[in-house]
Amino acid sequence: MKVEQANRVFMLYLVITDILMAAAAFALAYLLRVLIPFPDPAKGMRPFGEYVPMLFIHVLSIVTVFLFGRLYSLQRISRVDEFYAIIGAAVVGTLMGVAVASLTLRNFTVGQDYSRVMVGYAWLLSTVLLIVGRLFNSWLRQYLVRHGWGRRRVLIVGTGDIARMILQKILWTPHLGYDVAGVVSFQETDQTALLQVPIVGSAANLAQIIDTYAADEVILALPEETSHHDILWLISECERGRVTIRVYPDLFQIMAGPVSIGEMGGIPILTVRDIALTGWRRSAKRLMDIVGATVGLIFLSPLMLFVAILIKLESPGPVFFVQERMGLDAKPFPILKFRSMRADAEKFGTWTAENDPRRTKIGALLRKLNIDELPQFINILLGHMSLVGPRPEQPYYVEQFRRSIPRYMDRHREKAGLTGWAQVNGYRQDTSIIERTKYDLWYIENWSLLLDIKIIIRTILQIFHSPNAY
Repeated sequence: MKVEQANRVFMLYLVITDILMAAAAFALAYLLRVLIPFPDPAKGMRPFGEYVPMLFIHVLSIVTVFLFGRLYSLQRISRVDEFYAIIGAAVVGTLMGVAVASLTLRNFTVGQDYSRVMVGYAWLLSTVLLIVGRLFNSWLRQYLVRHGWGRRRVLIVGTGDIARMILQKILWTPHLGYDVAGVVSFQETDQTALLQVPIVGSAANLAQIIDTYAADEVILALPEETSHHDILWLISECERGRVTIRVYPDLFQIMAGPVSIGEMGGIPILTVRDIALTGWRRSAKRLMDIVGATVGLIFLSPLMLFVAILIKLESPGPVFFVQERMGLDAKPFPILKFRSMRADAEKFGTWTAENDPRRTKIGALLRKLNIDELPQFINILLGHMSLVGPRPEQPYYVEQFRRSIPRYMDRHREKAGLTGWAQVNGYRQDTSIIERTKYDLWYIENWSLLLDIKIIIRTILQIFHSPNAY
């Protein structure tokens, strides 16, 4: 099925799912109000048939708010961001439904016909069921995409580290719906393939290549030193081919984040770096760390005890692996992990790689599920670390990276984290340090409590399907 046709079908499925979920939420809200005498028994509740006009208004209000909130756009956003938007839109839609019903339905009275308790039920159930419906719709869409619906043929321009990273991401996540038609070299190269995907030509013939391979999308994955003139030229070549164009942003664009314009003695100043985590925000983050670590240790203590027993049974050596890492202000601290390798593993190197022969059997599973990191809740309680922040490195590697990566030491302006923005975006373990640093810097300069919550939720969702955890 063509991309445009598939998108229309996906959109229709999404609207139908939301309509069914909103209607079911209203019906369940009526049922709960009748059955549960809280805070007092329902009085003046009419038969459900008389509530059908209100049901239609409720559903129409929800769908309208979703439409204006761009929740029917098929653009890819994170699931957590979508859930935030659904919660807010459900509030507005439910209240708008009450207001419209009051204006349009004869003899309608808020109180007897539609009590505050029923309004609360309708909002809560609408939020829950709409999220469930979106999850089902997402699963259905991924299933259909895997089976050929609406797949997009994509060309990647570039053969360097950035192109490799993007290509790897596409190959790891087939549900994104991309079929890589080929790689286009921007500069002369002796390579004939990138990650076993053939290089099909050079950027000088980009428009012709787009036509030849019937590409729907072109991703410009060029080195950061590429001039703006070259990027604009490539975009013009893509426009001749009438394809979607995506450009991987350069270092400045990623780190700038929200830009503000102010003045200094009458001189206009563009602020691209404004540290977000200061004052009360730091105290709020520390409070969340203490609460989160305490709850985590309490609820996960049976699992941690079980893991400790398994480690001792499988191989000799301590349960915990203690290693020096660099934290806030580049000060070293002892990080705690469950031991996942032989006790003498560091004699044979310190950088973890895929299929590392030093791992124990239980250690491989612990790493895959990220369970080896759980003792770091203790580091968080002691103030060494935070729930969310840049992942800490060993002093030896920090000394190496600070010489070769711009602004690398700026990562140490905040506490190291159990998880981080880079990690939930796929940069874990043996991945690009340069790209990881970009995400860490963006996090530091755009911090908020909601961003931390989003990262924690995404970390939990990714526990069982992280492609590069080893």
